[in-house]
Amino acid sequence: MGIVYNSGATGQMVSMTIRRKPQFRQNPALVVTVLAGTMMLIFVADTVTDYAVAAAVFYTAVILAATRMLPARTVVVLACACVALTLLSFALTRSGTYEVGLVNTGISIVAIGVTTYLSLKLVAAEAAAHESRERLLRMARVTSLGELTASIAHEVNQPLAAVVTSAGACKRWLAQDPPGVDNARRAVDRIVEQANRASAVIGRVRGLASGKPSQRSAFDFNELVHEIVALARNQIDGNDVALRLYLREGLPTVVADKVQIGQVVGNLLLNAMEAIAAAAGATKEIEITSEMESAEKIRFSIADSGVGFRQGEMEHLFDAFWSTKKDGIGLGLTISRSIIEANHGHIWVEPNEGGGAMFLFSLPAAEGKSA
Repeated sequence: MGIVYNSGATGQMVSMTIRRKPQFRQNPALVVTVLAGTMMLIFVADTVTDYAVAAAVFYTAVILAATRMLPARTVVVLACACVALTLLSFALTRSGTYEVGLVNTGISIVAIGVTTYLSLKLVAAEAAAHESRERLLRMARVTSLGELTASIAHEVNQPLAAVVTSAGACKRWLAQDPPGVDNARRAVDRIVEQANRASAVIGRVRGLASGKPSQRSAFDFNELVHEIVALARNQIDGNDVALRLYLREGLPTVVADKVQIGQVVGNLLLNAMEAIAAAAGATKEIEITSEMESAEKIRFSIADSGVGFRQGEMEHLFDAFWSTKKDGIGLGLTISRSIIEANHGHIWVEPNEGGGAMFLFSLPAAEGKSA
């Protein structure tokens, strides 16, 4: 069946994780200065009040703030300073019951120590979880590329075959007497063009497989869809799937990580083809649409004529390690959701009116920038 391309606002047929850090996090010296000032205020309050007032317990708030903005060693130093200030305040306090002050001082020191320990453990756990997510993300990229191996080979072989043909033609033109220089030059131009095409395919594959950190920028979303479809074209044609693209013209550029969003589009396209393959005898159709969701967001949707969902499945589709496939590991959609949300977007699923499923996501658009 092949691919049918659609574009334009009316859908008429035609022939195709980094946020800016707050200022505090960028300036550790400023953070230490503010926290030290807060500690001195707590120290003064703890000293001028009597033993019954355990103002030193507020040092725990300083520790909690420090663990979010400073290295672990600096947090430990601040915690030790808080303990020292607590003991000094106890020694300088002269009003109230001494025994009560001793108990409150002990409780405050224990609270500071426990808060420091638990906060550092929490930060370490969050770092480990982030690293694990990055590894899973890279695994999912490599897995997706493995499924697209035949398409990638097809895409690279086509320009390489054209290079060989043009090189042969160039040799023949040059071997003539007199040499056909103009025709040979045109053959060389075709060689350069096809070599650049093969290089572009390889570049897209390397970008998808790399573990580079998120790099958000403005890009043409419709162009990205064309690139992903080109990578999957061999599978689409080989499975006799009718793919229709309804890509609205004049969309503003999207602000996101292009490589990561390409992974999501590719994953959803592969899922749609697998759903169609599982629906024996059904019409093999996929529709991809891009449009404006609001003045600030664009929306992407991909609808298939596959098996759809049984009752209760839609609620778990984005859960980790939950899959409707017999051999699925249940990470593709989970990672896709993480990517979309990390790029300030939203992803969801709906039943397809004609049978099958429809996955949708929205992304922020660049203000005043049209593709």
